[in-house]
Amino acid sequence: MTSSSSTSTSSVPSLAAFPLVGQPDPTQLDNIKTQLDLVLLALESLANIGSEAMLQAAEVLNLETVIADRVSLWRLRQANPLRKGQGGRKKLDVEEARAMVLICCHLAKQQQELIRRAVALLEQLTEQNKPPHHAALLGDYLDQFQNTYQERMEEANHPDSEGLTHLGLKLLIDLLFYGGPQGAKRLWLALLERSMASSPH
Repeated sequence: MTSSSSTSTSSVPSLAAFPLVGQPDPTQLDNIKTQLDLVLLALESLANIGSEAMLQAAEVLNLETVIADRVSLWRLRQANPLRKGQGGRKKLDVEEARAMVLICCHLAKQQQELIRRAVALLEQLTEQNKPPHHAALLGDYLDQFQNTYQERMEEANHPDSEGLTHLGLKLLIDLLFYGGPQGAKRLWLALLERSMASSPH
């Protein structure tokens, strides 16, 4: 698959490409940190994407000032409050969150063909009343997603196997939209919406 790093700069989205609707409070930012880390976890599990691809995306998107190296990327992902260990955890500010949105959507766009194939298989198996693991692509994705989630997240935050399967499939479907037109705007607005719904009133 050819890399989209050859994308012309005029077509590369920027932080100005989608609106900052409202200012998330600290509780909402915690939820946004969690959601972004899970989107990247889904991409890792489906397409075997690692930190190198994420850093390349940051370079293409001119986000090196936000995510300069593996350490800064690790710290941003460690900002997810569900993760194990307190070391290196930092507060994620709004601009960092928006930069992570652009990276997620850039990678989802790169992997759009694979994502579409996985979602088509899921639709086919659902129509046949068969579990997702009947397709090797989906089975491998779900196994990797569950294993990595359990490895990285605090045990107290582990859903049961059925819950993790549901989460993995939901994220897979979401990736289809995040890699499409207006993907960054879609993801940012979804993050704000979910964080507001999760915040105590």
